[in-house]
Amino acid sequence: MEIVVPDEFKYLYVQNKERPIVKVPAPVLRQKAQEIVKFTRKQGLLIDDMIRLMKQAYGVGLAAPQIGFSQRIFVMAPEGMKPVGMINPIIVKAEGEQIGQEGCLSIPGLYGDVKRAAYVEVEAYDRKGRCYTYELDGMSARVAQHEIDHLDGILFVDKVDMATLHWSHPDRDDVVE
Repeated sequence: MEIVVPDEFKYLYVQNKERPIVKVPAPVLRQKAQEIVKFTRKQGLLIDDMIRLMKQAYGVGLAAPQIGFSQRIFVMAPEGMKPVGMINPIIVKAEGEQIGQEGCLSIPGLYGDVKRAAYVEVEAYDRKGRCYTYELDGMSARVAQHEIDHLDGILFVDKVDMATLHWSHPDRDDVVE
């Protein structure tokens, strides 16, 4: 799907030092990110940077491709959850269904309803290379699925209910991503 940005939203698509998040149609957003095979201090530093940038952009999740790195890393911190970085995440179990509005820091101002699993178990590595299984439900499950999609070059607009897709100036209270 080609995204045509209305003139009144184009200012949100400027990428610079103050707005470092990569925006559509950047090719890195459509590529399958590379798996991490060697755990080094670099991943920890990248995770720290990503958490800072996510908070700066008032997001609840951020994938490495969104800052120009084609690596299978994302961070998330939905309300009530301590920020966490996940490396090489894989959904090993998904149950139920939820439909909710999503947006994306890489497609600012565009929102729509997306159907996701209500509960997921995600296996991932932390910055030290230790494997964990995260049990997530509700909003945290939605965020993890959205971010894992980013790592596979999939954007929320690929899964959105087209009838619900709409432009709205970003409001910090209802942005998912």
